[in-house]
Amino acid sequence: MELLRSHIGQCLRAERISQSRTLRDVAKAARVSLGYLSEVERGQKEASSELLNAICIALDLSLSKVLVEVTAQVKLNETPVLSVVDTNAA
Repeated sequence: MELLRSHIGQCLRAERISQSRTLRDVAKAARVSLGYLSEVERGQKEASSELLNAICIALDLSLSKVLVEVTAQVKLNETPVLSVVDTNAA
């Protein structure tokens, strides 16, 4: 089972790396500890909505963009539920 916090962390890390920024830089801008930000990026901590918003602001990234990207990843990893249909039933 994929955890939502793992997808959020991957999205945040990808954005930080694409901006060529360090954990230290983003943590300082978001006013969170470097260790905490690292744990969020690795999917080990689930950020509150307030902290997630602060990290997004530090990355100049909208929270809605993160949620859309995470939703797409969750959809890709969902296991489809298959049903058997009896075509011989009356």
